Amino acid sequence: MTWGGFSALFGPLVAMLGIGFLTLVLRWSAKRGQSVVASPARAGRADEYGLLVPVASPGSYAEGEIARRTLEASGLRANLAMTNDGPRVMVWPDDLARARSLLGRR
Repeated sequence: MTWGGFSALFGPLVAMLGIGFLTLVLRWSAKRGQSVVASPARAGRADEYGLLVPVASPGSYAEGEIARRTLEASGLRANLAMTNDGPRVMVWPDDLARARSLLGRR
């Protein structure tokens, strides 16, 4: 094995390309505002949740979770959303009447 020509440049060239690649990957992963991790949900108004409509306004998150689970146990799809005005149990408009009757019986 000789140290002339191609073999003398190959090792440092591969090392520099590897360092350059790692530099690009690290710069991409550390960009501000473009995190791979989802940011925490922010609270909004009760009318900012698309087609979902509020069916109950519990006093605490725990009470809201109990109401949500009551609805789900009865076969309704329900969500608990933290709005600017506090927790709200949300359902689809087609399920609103049934959800109100289930929560009213509780």
